[in-house]
Amino acid sequence: MQGLFVDDVHVSFGDIRALDGMTFRVDPGQMMGFLGPNGAGKTTAMRCVLGLVALQAGKVRWNDRSIDDDSRRHVGYMPEERGLYPRMKVLEQVVYFGRLAGLDDRAARAAATSWLARLDLSDRHDSLVQELSHGNQQRVQLAVALVHSPSLLVLDEPFSGLDPVAVSTMSAIIAERAAAGAAVLFSSHQLDLVEGLCDDVVIVSHGRAQATGRVGDLRAASPRRVLRVELEEPAPASDATWPPQIDGAEVTVRDNRIFEAHVARHLDPVALLTAIGPHRGLRSFSLEPPPLSEIFLEVVS
Repeated sequence: MQGLFVDDVHVSFGDIRALDGMTFRVDPGQMMGFLGPNGAGKTTAMRCVLGLVALQAGKVRWNDRSIDDDSRRHVGYMPEERGLYPRMKVLEQVVYFGRLAGLDDRAARAAATSWLARLDLSDRHDSLVQELSHGNQQRVQLAVALVHSPSLLVLDEPFSGLDPVAVSTMSAIIAERAAAGAAVLFSSHQLDLVEGLCDDVVIVSHGRAQATGRVGDLRAASPRRVLRVELEEPAPASDATWPPQIDGAEVTVRDNRIFEAHVARHLDPVALLTAIGPHRGLRSFSLEPPPLSEIFLEVVS
């Protein structure tokens, strides 16, 4: 079995059960969003992959082998907390981590220079890490994770604190690595960003995977739909038939023209359109599965 396989992993810290049968897999070329509330077990699971936390039960395998010191050289890891030496210069830092991953000095320096250029840090080679902004330190951490061209990327909150330009740059790089065949596992609380980047997600809570699958499939399986209706002109305040009443739906109306509601999946859109009435001048009508952010809340609440 190729890729990363986390199988029924259990980890406790004293009376705290951090992982309680955590199971998921990430295939080569797959970009997997790893989602969950604070304390759900995401970081602990990632550290298990790196061998930083001992498993009390279960197994973690990479390309059908237990992860050892040799296979860890093929993993790029970006921790949520700073994993850099603050008083070390940027270029030398990335080169150093490249050497730790097995590159010789020439290859490490070439790769470090290339990645820092890609991350718009060419002018900061000689800066100390502690002199950089939070966002630029994040970029250096990504360069460290990528310098040895890993076949598995494990990224813990890589977009935290980044401006939109940095998010766009980092998103493109991560997507390129997946397209080149790397297995990518990354956590993020920015669910709209995850939905745009990932085809697949794992939603975890209480130390185990509660939902796993393609984003589109998880959205389609929801018992609810998001209805949005927009009229060309505001309905008269005296119109007692606007907004249309839908049993069990929580309705939001803006400017007496835009109507939004969460409705049951089996709602008949034709009947609803008939209730709205063609004479009102319909600008738009949509009935869609809820976004990933709402699926997340359904799963973990």
